[in-house]
Amino acid sequence: MHAAQPAQPIRLYTTLLSGHGHRVKLFLTLLDLPFEVVELDMKAGDNRKPEYLALNPFGQVPTIQDGDITLFDSNAILVYLAKRYGDASWLPDDPPGAAAVQRWLSLAAGQVAYGPCTARLVTVFGAPHDHEAAKQIAVKLFGVLDRELANKPFAAGDHVTIADIAAHTYIAHAPEGGVSLDPYPNIRAWLRRVEALPRFVAMPTTKAGLLAE
Repeated sequence: MHAAQPAQPIRLYTTLLSGHGHRVKLFLTLLDLPFEVVELDMKAGDNRKPEYLALNPFGQVPTIQDGDITLFDSNAILVYLAKRYGDASWLPDDPPGAAAVQRWLSLAAGQVAYGPCTARLVTVFGAPHDHEAAKQIAVKLFGVLDRELANKPFAAGDHVTIADIAAHTYIAHAPEGGVSLDPYPNIRAWLRRVEALPRFVAMPTTKAGLLAE
């Protein structure tokens, strides 16, 4: 359910295999909001062109335009969409609930980004990062999260929030970065619950890492 509809489709600048972009695309779809995707060719330098840098000076994806509002940073976009178009369940107003969501947003920007996200950047895109260090961060993180998810169905408690949307994509695609999810039954059960949400859309899988043919 959503509280309102945008006056015109929201424009989402991203790339097909960006987990950060997928967070936003997934949430837009779950909220059943009209949107159009502007696909950027990063190899061709679309993200470094002056017209895009005017929207996002870091030259990163995703960026959204919602009427006269332009926003970048995937977690900030999730907060904006939840507050503007979602009901209160997506981002609770009570202090403990809000803090529980924020902790996972911080994980998404911290250990998730430095762990499974970075490991996947190496295997899928050939990024010059320390693959072994990234995998070690992911394994340590997953051990903590698997224990935590043994006691609750979703990241921040008993119902889905933007915490789940922020964390899902890179954890689900960790095997592409060479990190197995087999040792973490509670994480795998959580992923299945998120993927069972109405209108869920997956990011395409890449045959890399543990999925390489």
